[in-house]
Amino acid sequence: MTPKQINYERTAQTIIRNLERRQMKGYYYATAKEAVQGILDMIPQGASIGWGGSMTLQETGLMDAVRGGQYTIFDRDAKMDDDTRRKVYADILNCDFFLMSTNAITMDGELVNIDGRGSRVAFLCFGPSNVLVVAGMNKVVSDVDSGIKRVRDIAAPPNATRLDRKTPCTATGKCGDCTAPGCICSQTVVTRFSTIPDRIKVILVGEELGY
Repeated sequence: MTPKQINYERTAQTIIRNLERRQMKGYYYATAKEAVQGILDMIPQGASIGWGGSMTLQETGLMDAVRGGQYTIFDRDAKMDDDTRRKVYADILNCDFFLMSTNAITMDGELVNIDGRGSRVAFLCFGPSNVLVVAGMNKVVSDVDSGIKRVRDIAAPPNATRLDRKTPCTATGKCGDCTAPGCICSQTVVTRFSTIPDRIKVILVGEELGY
């Protein structure tokens, strides 16, 4: 292994120990391919699955694997009218597995996420029986304040650009602490503890993934 890979693994093991005392389960895989296989091993055939918007899930190949598997899928990304979308979100609330990434994770095992409508963080906080959080090691930060700064300065501008939002950060590349109609930074959630033991499972990957 390279020094960087060794450091990733050691850092991940520190985070996993800290997740444990927060009643969250942690895993580490050196590659996205290994991580996807590990995740599929966690999800039994026939399970119901929903997900939050995430470039990480796309880049790992997990979404392709899930869509090609024998699962009940609640697809938030499909084209649908507002009434159907509300029903899909209601189904996700009660699904067996919810897939997502995190905008940042601290060395101490806290998850930092900032959302627009909150349709991703809502299911992290409540609902699905299992939440699988997939994160590249580029998401690791020293503390919560660093995590919030990372989201605003690194993650939000390209995400707002991807979603074609008319916000200051899409024009300048830097957070403007805006209240523009297209703002995707409306809800800030720090997950420091899971009341239900091991409901939240964090899969750390020794690659740079997502924003």
